[in-house]
Amino acid sequence: MTTTAPWDEPIAFAEAHEVPWPRDPAADPARWGVHHDDPPPFNRLRGPVHPRGGVSGVVWRHGREVVAWGDPERADLTFSVAKTYLALLAGVAHGRGLLPDVDEPVVARVPGIGFDSAHNRAVTWRHLLEQTSEWEGSCFGLPDTVDRWRQVAHDPRPPGGRKGDARPLQSPGSYWEYNDVRINQLALALLHLFGQPLPEVFDQAVMRPLGASADWRWRGYDDAWLELNGRRVQSVPGGTHWGGGVSIGARDQARVGQLLLDDGLHDGHQLVPADWVRRMRAPSASAPFYGWLMWLNPGGTAFPGASPEASFMVGAGGHLTWVEPAFDAVVVVRWLDPAHTAGFVRRVGAALAMA
Repeated sequence: MTTTAPWDEPIAFAEAHEVPWPRDPAADPARWGVHHDDPPPFNRLRGPVHPRGGVSGVVWRHGREVVAWGDPERADLTFSVAKTYLALLAGVAHGRGLLPDVDEPVVARVPGIGFDSAHNRAVTWRHLLEQTSEWEGSCFGLPDTVDRWRQVAHDPRPPGGRKGDARPLQSPGSYWEYNDVRINQLALALLHLFGQPLPEVFDQAVMRPLGASADWRWRGYDDAWLELNGRRVQSVPGGTHWGGGVSIGARDQARVGQLLLDDGLHDGHQLVPADWVRRMRAPSASAPFYGWLMWLNPGGTAFPGASPEASFMVGAGGHLTWVEPAFDAVVVVRWLDPAHTAGFVRRVGAALAMA
């Protein structure tokens, strides 16, 4: 699509600030990804990755695309944007009656997969969705301690310790921490809850009804296989911290963002319960900047230029899906240097106000 003012400036800004990761992960592994920040022996990839494209993105308003740049159809890894997909899958389970009470302990429905200890028995689905579970253990060989004390870009709190140290545990629900091992444990719990691989459920319940392309993929770690209901299935991660995860194009990400903007409704069909989607965008008590696996913008301060009602799916490597109710808009950008997220959001916010 040909770009016109007011979109030229934000697009040029994005294209001028590509993330400094190499486009081929094999070209310079020490500069690609986030796994190398982990303490050994966990600072290695455990699942497949692939070369990426350049900066790309789309802007939708009122459910229609108004501008696109780069290669918005290219399926690229999207890192922790996949966390929000897990929250949507939990909403699908809720709508099907598989997860009737978000405050029920996880062990009540999926015993025997790591929620049976005295500490973990108190972990609820809400805790996992809010990242306040304080779940303790290992998931496919990765201990939760590897991501304790983790600091991420949009966490407003100062670092409290050294990543990978065994921070003393708090009671489930009382402490917020961005922890990918616990997210992977949520994915494992959802796999057992559905009794079906999560990529299949997501495809059937969300992507096909949205009219998504056939190019997206959701892959797990090489050793994340198990027997379930007489079938060999793979548990998938909620990101690409250690490889695997979701590969998807910008337009398909916009389709998911539009579903969130429309409270789970698409073409007259309620794909995800509306009250569930609204709760995904509500702040948690322990972290008002975070909902259910979505970043929020309280007071308009976390993402200046976006409205206080805006919510975001964010992934390492510069992936942003911005759901903006103030302008009935969805904005997707891929491979933008995270150091320039604020500049991009400000410019797009100004363009939305002018368009």
